Amino acid sequence: MQPTSDVNQRVARISAHLHPPSFQMGETSGLRAANCRGKAGKHGFKVAILGAAGGIGQPLALLMKINPLVSVLHLYDVVNTPGVAADISHMDTGAVVRGFLGPQQLDNALSGMDLVIIPAGVPRKPGMTRDDLFKINAGIVKTICEGIARCCPNAIVNLISNPVNSTVPIAAEVFKQAGTFDPKRLLGVTMLDVVRANTFVAEVLGLDPREVDVPVVGGHSGVTILPLLSQVKPPSSFTLKEIDSLTDRIQNGGTEVVEAKAGTGSATLSMAYAAVKFADACLRGLRGDLGVVECAFVASTVTELPFFASKVRLGRSGAEEIYPLGPLNEYESAGLEKAKKELSASIQKGVSFIRK
Repeated sequence: MQPTSDVNQRVARISAHLHPPSFQMGETSGLRAANCRGKAGKHGFKVAILGAAGGIGQPLALLMKINPLVSVLHLYDVVNTPGVAADISHMDTGAVVRGFLGPQQLDNALSGMDLVIIPAGVPRKPGMTRDDLFKINAGIVKTICEGIARCCPNAIVNLISNPVNSTVPIAAEVFKQAGTFDPKRLLGVTMLDVVRANTFVAEVLGLDPREVDVPVVGGHSGVTILPLLSQVKPPSSFTLKEIDSLTDRIQNGGTEVVEAKAGTGSATLSMAYAAVKFADACLRGLRGDLGVVECAFVASTVTELPFFASKVRLGRSGAEEIYPLGPLNEYESAGLEKAKKELSASIQKGVSFIRK
């Protein structure tokens, strides 16, 4: 028979979960980490999702809770995180979930994290360009990155908040001002462009998308998204009409979803899937796995621009190697020049937002 003190402690823990005064896990919380055994999550990485209650954040949080490489999952937002955290915490997987609500809990959410994923911001609505998002999302990203610089300056940062072509330079400037900038650890997530490219190309070729690999370089909006169809694996050839059609669909995949949802949302589910796919690659890199290569928007010398999306090798310190573009055909070379022109303006807009 178990000692009465042990039984009482177990009853108290169960009661705390059933009737918590709050599911926020900061200093003011009634349910603190110390009251949670969480032994299943001892081995793995600590991951924070900033913007966890949003359209991308909720499915992203659910999928990260499933990931066996995650031991602790911090969910932060300015609204609704207690409910999201409570809901996801009931899933019988190893990661221990903690919720954080509001700016006063931002530092607690970030402290000690290995990987920070940022989908925070407003979604794109019909008629709204990615540039329209800038005015709203730039300030959100600035505040979050100031918190990262204070609380987990060595974390790998996966930045999803749009427009990525501008928010990544914003984050870099914030980290530079704080003296914590490490270009290898700041990664703009362009994985959705790759996921779409793999899917659309597979449809044309009659293949399983999981068997297709399409490098997508440049940036993460419109003409800055440049699929290198000449480098598709398995090696394939396309007619000029197919190249035009595929390139246009990949570049405008987000608009396709926004219009299909008819004012009810944007590409939240596929973005969450792509974000988790990229986050998993980062975690495998942190674990020391070899040969983890994905496309990302990073500080780069691949072109004359300070930031550019291309294939990178992920490791314990982030993007440990940036690969060159490889041979481009005439169509891709022309597309690259268009991409660079628009990218340059977007990057400068982000830099100017901090330096103004």
